Amino acid sequence: MLLAFGTFTIAAILIVLLPGPDTLVVVRGMVRGGRRGAALTALGVLSGLCCWVAAAALGLAALLKASEVGYEALKIAGAAYLIWIGVQSLRSIRKSTGEVAAHGDGPTAPADVIETKGRSGFAGGFLTDILNPKVGVFFVSFLPGFVPDGASVGWTSIAFGAIFVLLTALYFVGLIAVSGTIATWMQTPHIRRRLDAVTGVVLIGFGVRLATE
Repeated sequence: MLLAFGTFTIAAILIVLLPGPDTLVVVRGMVRGGRRGAALTALGVLSGLCCWVAAAALGLAALLKASEVGYEALKIAGAAYLIWIGVQSLRSIRKSTGEVAAHGDGPTAPADVIETKGRSGFAGGFLTDILNPKVGVFFVSFLPGFVPDGASVGWTSIAFGAIFVLLTALYFVGLIAVSGTIATWMQTPHIRRRLDAVTGVVLIGFGVRLATE
């Protein structure tokens, strides 16, 4: 059992470090709402992961994997959401340009705007994760492969899932912790415009890729 947990932890660390939509929406949360926005977005992502772990342990993710119609429907919904927030990032470039004209190019965003964007961060992170069926299929396909013979698949999968969520949380904590002056730098309008442009294009790319796979 210890060997299984050790092997899984190493594999999970490598997977967590791979950049994907979850990391991107957290960075987007940082751009739009500072550290608070990033933390709320990360919390939303982690909540989505917990739901998928529970679903996998209960067999719901396996049912989703077996249902082509259900999988396709959730996949299209997830792709549409990624494309939508990508488009929103691109649209925000024009708003950021207006802020430069009104307030100059300093890193000063109105407090009420940051507050509003921060509140929406949790929902953004949660929906990005929960609407991605690949996460559910990943858990139902990946976790059982590390369960040793004779062990409870359900409870062991929950334990593995908890490790994965914890590692993801630590990754996000590290990402947000090193932001520091980077977060302030990201609030500079011309930098935010560039980051919004890159984030928007990449998120749209993720969405198209998810829809066409």
